[in-house]
Amino acid sequence: MVLAAAITVLAIVTQDQAQLRAAPKDSAQQQAVLWQGDSLEIRGEKLDYLQVYDHRRERAGYIKASQVRIISTKPDDASELLSVVRFLGDTPGAEALGIAYTAVFLKAAPVQAINAEAFDTLGGMAERLARRASNKALNPGVKQNDTQIAAHLEVAAYYGVNLKSIERDGRIQLCYDGEAFRRVLAMNASQMQKAKAALALTRPDCIDPATRPTERNNIDLWRAEVLDKVEITELPEYQKNRIRMRRAGVWSSIAFQRQRKGDNSNNSNYSEAAANRALTELAGVNKTEMSDEDLVSYAEAGVRTGSMRWAAEPAPLPTSADSKNLRIVTTPGQPGETCVALLDAQHDSKAPLAQRCTYSLVWAASARSNPQHTALTLAVQPMDTWREMWLFHQTGKEWVIDVIPPATAEPDLGYAEFAGWVPGTTKFLMAREARVDGRYKRSFEIVSGESLQVERWADNPNSLSVFYRWQDPLWKKQTISLR
Repeated sequence: MVLAAAITVLAIVTQDQAQLRAAPKDSAQQQAVLWQGDSLEIRGEKLDYLQVYDHRRERAGYIKASQVRIISTKPDDASELLSVVRFLGDTPGAEALGIAYTAVFLKAAPVQAINAEAFDTLGGMAERLARRASNKALNPGVKQNDTQIAAHLEVAAYYGVNLKSIERDGRIQLCYDGEAFRRVLAMNASQMQKAKAALALTRPDCIDPATRPTERNNIDLWRAEVLDKVEITELPEYQKNRIRMRRAGVWSSIAFQRQRKGDNSNNSNYSEAAANRALTELAGVNKTEMSDEDLVSYAEAGVRTGSMRWAAEPAPLPTSADSKNLRIVTTPGQPGETCVALLDAQHDSKAPLAQRCTYSLVWAASARSNPQHTALTLAVQPMDTWREMWLFHQTGKEWVIDVIPPATAEPDLGYAEFAGWVPGTTKFLMAREARVDGRYKRSFEIVSGESLQVERWADNPNSLSVFYRWQDPLWKKQTISLR
């Protein structure tokens, strides 16, 4: 706390918009407006008012005794303060007051009496306050008092609770910096407390979108290390699921970054190992032990892992140059660029049927040619959470390359993947899964190879007889969309 060490009795404001007056009268001039959680030094008492000094605003004055609680910072009173902290820790809207009580408890309690519980509760309140403020910023229609939220944030900052601002989609999101949760991980905490701390510290939505790739890689490696510190065998099933889902998302990002760097020198650093770790964690989720909130997290983990599943597949075997089948060949282009050439028995890399260069990851193992040798699909990934499908197809005498995204929205989270060819036609099957406007949509589609229009779709492949009949067995074996 910022208060002088000599102060042993404090007054904590318990009501919002309490008035600090120049005299112990309701008609006296107002000196300042106080909010729950503000701490005051008591200097006297007159009538039903307390004479106080506000160190944060450097103002003296009087406040009604009914609007504050007098608290002792003596070690003998620490247990009573902790009881109040426990109560306020689960009280929505009382985060600023709870943070104030926690600060006083940490000041009053002897060292041996301070354990992970206080920091666990403090972190939870700080994170809840950040969510309240972010919900207002991200959803302007939510009815909340802007002045109240701003005041509570100032109170929290006074006690050393730091919230960072992240710009996302043109709006500001607040995230707690996690200092209290870091202390939980460093202390002799229970596995449940460590799990809560690890989940709070590894939130993907609290990573600045403007983070550079190298910095992002270091962050993800740290996130993986934090999550691995949690021993999940002692956790309840729903909490095991949350850790596994978060691990799946983190290791998917690591797989993308390793593949991007092309670090194949050591199996422990190879992208295939990271992708397999992500798939293993996702497969370990118990779908019968999930809340509605967990269903959203599971959908996110599934999309993140699904977008990187090709990293877990072995490299394709070379195709004979005299084969009639269409095939692709990748060659380096400009620094960081990969050029993709479409070849067949009559066209080599010097005169390809079609060619395009990209800075995205090209998954050569995903290439699939139709029986008529007039079309080929390829998975191409520009971002760790966004995988597109390229369609090489013949239009008359020309070859065209079309890019099919997971959704019509701006790149965020999603993947589109080939699921099979419909014999005797130019149609093909496709599975898409993406987050659009905060909601997850999964669809299985029958697409025209000529117009690229979706002719029919369903959220379950069994609902489409054509899809059910002609889905590619290899796709069905490998895909995450059928989880």
